[in-house]
Parts: sequence; C-alpha cells; structure tokens
Amino acid sequence: MPYMPVTESMFLIAETREQPMHVGGLQLFVPREGQSGTELAEEIFETFQGCTDVRRLFRKRPASPASLFGYAAWSHDEEIDFDYHVRRAVLPRPGRIRELLRYVSLNHSALLDRTRPMWELHIIDGLEDGRVAIYTKIHHSLVDGVSALRLLENSLSTDPDDRNGTAWWDPRLVRRSSNSSSSGSRIPKLSAVAGLVGQAVGVAGQIVGAAPAAARVAWTAVTDDDFSSPFVPAPRTMLDVSIGSARRFAAQQWPMERLRAIASALDITLNDVIVAMCGGALRSYLIDRDDLPDTPLVAAIPVSMHTDDASEGNLVTAILANLATDQPDPERRLATVVASTRKAKQVIRGLSPLQALMFGAAAFAPLALAPVPGFVRYTPPQFNLIISNVPGPSEQLYWNGARLEGAYPVSIAMEGLALNITVTTTADQVNFGLIGARKELPSLQRLLTHLDTALEELEKVAGIVG
Repeated sequence: MPYMPVTESMFLIAETREQPMHVGGLQLFVPREGQSGTELAEEIFETFQGCTDVRRLFRKRPASPASLFGYAAWSHDEEIDFDYHVRRAVLPRPGRIRELLRYVSLNHSALLDRTRPMWELHIIDGLEDGRVAIYTKIHHSLVDGVSALRLLENSLSTDPDDRNGTAWWDPRLVRRSSNSSSSGSRIPKLSAVAGLVGQAVGVAGQIVGAAPAAARVAWTAVTDDDFSSPFVPAPRTMLDVSIGSARRFAAQQWPMERLRAIASALDITLNDVIVAMCGGALRSYLIDRDDLPDTPLVAAIPVSMHTDDASEGNLVTAILANLATDQPDPERRLATVVASTRKAKQVIRGLSPLQALMFGAAAFAPLALAPVPGFVRYTPPQFNLIISNVPGPSEQLYWNGARLEGAYPVSIAMEGLALNITVTTTADQVNFGLIGARKELPSLQRLLTHLDTALEELEKVAGIVG
C-alpha cells in the first residue's frame, strides 16, 4: 500500500460530520451553436460514463480498516462505479442561479464515502438560460485548489472546433500534460541517483536551518508592525465559532479588466485588489450584523508551492494578512493590506521550500485541534478566515465546442472558520466562491453586494471613473 504523506492524511484526520474536508468547483458551460443545454448535458454524461480508463488519482481511497491504516496508506480500486460517481441532475423550475446554488449548497454539506474513491461529479441542466453546470467535489487529501483547477484545464481545449473532449480522469490527459511540460531529454541513471542524494542532503540542511529561520520569523513579528504574525491572536467574531454541517454557497464574477485597472493604476498586484475587496466587504458585513471588532481581522492566504503543471497533491504554505477592517477609509485600508501582504511574502521568500511548508503547517496547526470540544470556544483564533486566489487559464477554454463561462471554487468551512472565500481567474473573469456555515452566517449572499461596493471604492481610490 502506498504511504500517505502527512500533508494528505491531516485532511482525513481533521474530518468530522460537521467538518467535511472536500473541495469542489462549479463550472458553467454555454452550449455550442445549435445545441440545447439538455443535449450538451447528455453528451457530457455519456462521454464521462464511457471513459472507463481511470488514472490512479481517481482510484485512490484510504486503506482499510480506515481507523488504523486509513490515515497512513492509500489503496486503489480496480473498478469504478460510474453510476455512483458520475451523476445527472435537472434543476427544478424556474431554473435560476438561485436553484443551482441551493443544489451545490446541499450537496457540499454531505461527506464523501471513504469506502470508495473520494470524488463525485454532477452534470446539471435545467438552467433557464440554457447553460449547463458541472459541480465536482473531491477530497482535499487527494488534491489542493491548484491541482483541482489543473485537472479542469487539462480536460479542456483552446480550440472551439476541437471535438476530442474527454473526462477529467482520462490517463491520456496526464501524458499530454507531462509531454507539454517536458524538455524531451532523459537524465542518465547515475545522474538521477546523484540528484536524489543531493536532494537528501539539501532537505537535511533545511531541517537543520529550521530553528534559525523560526527565530528570524519571531524577530520580524516583534520588530515589524506590517507583519501579521501567527504568534499574535486575531479578534474573535461570528466567523470564529463552532459550526454545524449545513453549508451555504454564494458565487459571483467580475470582469478581470476592472481589477487589473486598479492594480495597474496603483502599482499593486491583482491579489492585493482581491484581498482588499474581501476586507472591505467583511467590514460592511460585520457592521450589518453588529459584530465588527475594534481590531482588524486577519486572513490566512494559502501560497502554492507547485513548480510545474504535472505536479499534483497538496503543496501549500500560507501567509497571514491584516485586512484592516478597523479602518473606515478605503485608501488607508488598502495601504495596510498591501504592506501586510508584501512583508509576509518577503518573510516566506527568505525561507527554503521545506521551511516555507513548515511555516504554513505551523500557521494551520491549531485547525487540527478545532474539533476537540471547547477548543474553539476557549482558544483565541490565529486568523479569522481563509482567502485563496487560484490563478486559472489565461485563454478561453472549451469542451467539445461548449464555452467555459464561469469556474467558481467551492471550498471548506471549518470549526472556528465559518467562512472561506476562494477566487479563481479565468480568461477575462475573476470568479468568487464563498462557502459558509449555513446557520452561523445568515444572509451570506449579502457579502456579494458588499464585494461589489468594495470594488467600486477601490476604483475611486485608483482614480478610475466608471
């Protein structure tokens, strides 16, 4: 049985009925000319059901018995029950986006079956505008957000006339991705052995240097006000509570050109604009709920450590960012956010790759204790929510001529983290996906309105007239 790294097993260990640990995505496709939504949905369903050659990633499940080996090793199923994993659904009338988001909310609340490979794919039509949706859920122990988005990208084409669309688990997609990222040369066996020895020596050196690196991080936390340290607790809010298993999903997209115009005018990054939007929206939302703390909210922002298109699994560290929610002025709030993220990235760049992963693990470590009764109630939070930005395809993509119009991430809400905001970028859109604990965060969709208002405020700061 293949060994399960701790970066994968921790998502199984942390999972409870109230805290499902799967990630997901909602994609919207516009049928090609002359094709109805029902016809496209049937075409996708038949193609996916017929793709019975499945790459190993989609055959993995925890080894049995789950209580003993299931946290330490993987097993692989030879046969896949496609009637279970690939599902067909039709929305009730009138087929609004509201009905689609309700469908995703309800299905994202349910645990994946650990006795099977831990993924599901739902093909959904019945939308009044004729589009077709694909909702996927896959356990976080199998992939992180970057890996999941690459699975989608690799199954699509930039050519609207391409009719070779296939399922995401088709092994040919892995070979195609590997070939495109390979230089075409082969390393001699002796060089490969030398490389492995060098890697082992390098890892040992990084581990030895972990203590001095930790000391540098601690010193920065003491001497630099811009650095949001994992050693300093965040304020307690309605986001930092124990939660039930029910979820609510909200999603919306904004034109990429609007956010890029702000970033260009102010000489900041697209991610700075996204984080500042979230800070402004959360300030307004908490004011609505009479729950805005005097000190600023802190967000954990995952940072991908993937180095090539073929890599998969979980390779993520994290930085902490001051969202400046205590600041009513949008310009000053943005300045604080930018200074905070820049300092955090500077600290991460000063670490080796392994040390960076260890830093992220330390930042997220309290989440492993969150399911322990009383932990969330009596322990100050290190951060208030997770904000992820997963860069997606820069070109327009198609599946058998059907145009990908939206790709919305559906992430994880956890004990003590009732809200997760994840963003993906596609060719000309920025897609926000908000997942929240249904009971604990009422009127979650109001955050979408506040995000739009925050974007307008940033445009005014940048001197952009709408």
